[in-house]
Amino acid sequence: MRRSVPFLLAVVLTGCGPSETPQTNDLPTVDALASDPARLKELRQQCKLERARLGDALCNRVAEATRKRFYGDGKVPYTPPEEPPKF
Repeated sequence: MRRSVPFLLAVVLTGCGPSETPQTNDLPTVDALASDPARLKELRQQCKLERARLGDALCNRVAEATRKRFYGDGKVPYTPPEEPPKF
């Protein structure tokens, strides 16, 4: 009896795990999020307030889409001005 109580406790606690988070296949892509600024703004706010409920995968994609919108695609080279600045 004494040996079965810890085993039963472990079985019960295993069944009380965290709820399922959305699968990564069900999440919107970074490109889709970057092309929809209203949805991206809404998800950024939700990730700030309730990241545990939304999950890290979605919030990481939201952060990547925000970075992509801010920096662009990274293919525009830096072009310095023709004349040096005068101080």
